[in-house]
Amino acid sequence: MTLTLTPPSAEQTWTRVCALGDILPGTGVCALVRGQQVAVFHVAGRVFALGNRDPYTGANVLSRGLTGNAGGTLKVTSPLLKHAFDLETGVSLDDPRVSVPTYPVRVEGGDVWIGSAG
Repeated sequence: MTLTLTPPSAEQTWTRVCALGDILPGTGVCALVRGQQVAVFHVAGRVFALGNRDPYTGANVLSRGLTGNAGGTLKVTSPLLKHAFDLETGVSLDDPRVSVPTYPVRVEGGDVWIGSAG
């Protein structure tokens, strides 16, 4: 079964980061993709990928954050200062002027793949 959450693009380089079963539902893991730390989450039956760096503290900790739902928005809350980020858009729920990068994700053959420009 192939579940594509972001349409593949010819400009994307896809990197296998782990098996979907390696990410417990409701949690995240950190992967190194083309030199960038990426936080990969398995939430509500979906997979999301965001930059791992918390823009408020500069620490690479978002993969260790708590996931949840805020008024229908799936989110991750940083474990440090508790700022929350939309898992789909990367936008801070505390200050929409702040965001983290998002990455295209696909699940193919039970494996999680992250897309990056290049």
